[in-house]
Amino acid sequence: MAKGQLKRLLSTIGTAIDGGARAQEAERRAELARLHIRDGRAIPQHIAIIMDGNGRWATKRHLPRSIGHKAGVDALRRTVELCDDYHVPMLTVYAFSTENWGRPPEEVDALMGLLWETIRSDLERLHQNGVKLRHIGRFEGLSPDIQRAIRHMEDLTKDNTALTLNVCFNYGGRAEIVDAVRAIVAAGIPAEQITEDLIERYLYTSGLPDPDLVIRTAGEMRLSNYLIWQVAYAEYYSTPTLWPDFGHDDFVAALDAFAQRKRRFGKTDAQIAAEHEAEQRAKVEPAEPPVAAPSASTPSQPQPAVKGAR
Repeated sequence: MAKGQLKRLLSTIGTAIDGGARAQEAERRAELARLHIRDGRAIPQHIAIIMDGNGRWATKRHLPRSIGHKAGVDALRRTVELCDDYHVPMLTVYAFSTENWGRPPEEVDALMGLLWETIRSDLERLHQNGVKLRHIGRFEGLSPDIQRAIRHMEDLTKDNTALTLNVCFNYGGRAEIVDAVRAIVAAGIPAEQITEDLIERYLYTSGLPDPDLVIRTAGEMRLSNYLIWQVAYAEYYSTPTLWPDFGHDDFVAALDAFAQRKRRFGKTDAQIAAEHEAEQRAKVEPAEPPVAAPSASTPSQPQPAVKGAR
């Protein structure tokens, strides 16, 4: 190969390598731009947890399952504190599913009593710490006392801003979508006006951001009818730790796994990089100067008629 051809080939290869490195760096910056960074760590804005393993935790210790559920409440208290420590602004937990009604009656009664007791014992402390509480799920089937307690906790904490804790109780993802469709039909909205945004407004989670990260404990690898609309683009993390044992190290491991994921939302790396570059250009390019209003001596031009004006 002639020296000139070799030089051109090496130059082409070098350009390609440099271009690839620039593309990778642009992709990395684009990803970081979509994340909340705290102390060098990408932090999800909304974590959803499937708190699994209470019964197995109790069985391993030859204890009643109800004791496992009480230990699970302690794990939830720790996790709320961890969210505050790591500046995660929203936490959603799966406390009781619509399918859980099929469990033994004594266990269902214990779970209902545990919710009542937890609200009674923890509400004032959570309120003083700025936690906003929200129930997600159906009221149908819950006793009047529990319904009143839920409404009271929501009303008391509605203006708090430190952390939002959403408790999915008597919740099912399919039931949520069914209820949304029923409400849309009852509102008489024509089929051609139904969009994803409209459906979201009729979900139990209306007004809430979608989760960025779903954590499931006890080693299971399924969603179990949990937020099936909302977690379409969430990152999923499974840990073998049973929920009552979930603590600081498990929480940090989940955050570390999240920080290593690439969140493309269906787009290619090149698209994300191009969007980031456009955002950066928009930040540095000066805004267009305002158009001066016509002076009194300048005759104004006739304006086009507004479509539909009467």
